[in-house]
Amino acid sequence: MTSFGLLESPVGVIGIESDGTAITRVTWTTSIPASGADTVLSAALEQFGAYFSGDLTTFDVPIDLGRQTAVTRAVLETLYETVGHGESVTYGELAARSGTEVPARAIGSIMGANPIPLIVPCHRVVAGDGLGGYSGGAPGEGLATKRWLLEHEGVLPRSLF
Repeated sequence: MTSFGLLESPVGVIGIESDGTAITRVTWTTSIPASGADTVLSAALEQFGAYFSGDLTTFDVPIDLGRQTAVTRAVLETLYETVGHGESVTYGELAARSGTEVPARAIGSIMGANPIPLIVPCHRVVAGDGLGGYSGGAPGEGLATKRWLLEHEGVLPRSLF
């Protein structure tokens, strides 16, 4: 059974989906499908609340990347396992770390299709010369959301404007 929950956050309403054993999707949303809660979803909602209040730096709920291709899964797992809170990595560095032959430009596409953002921290992947892009957040707010998340984690100094 799929469970779905919502959490109000400083960067918009976040929808979290669970299959009862792992988190399968995190999205920015405005509506909630009808469903019940399960223990994995309840834990994820609690952890997201703690993350946004500054009390959590590492998510430990189970995740499921099984629907991804082997290469995409390898890149996302490398990101999840090697880039912690308060850190960032460039698209090129992540490509090299992943052990795949995925070029840096394709890493950006993989980040844009990440089904579990924030837990698999694609916001921590930046361009060599700036923030790069970000497809998370409310419509039209992707880059502002990425900046907020990186500031929240101490990767970027707080914006003056």
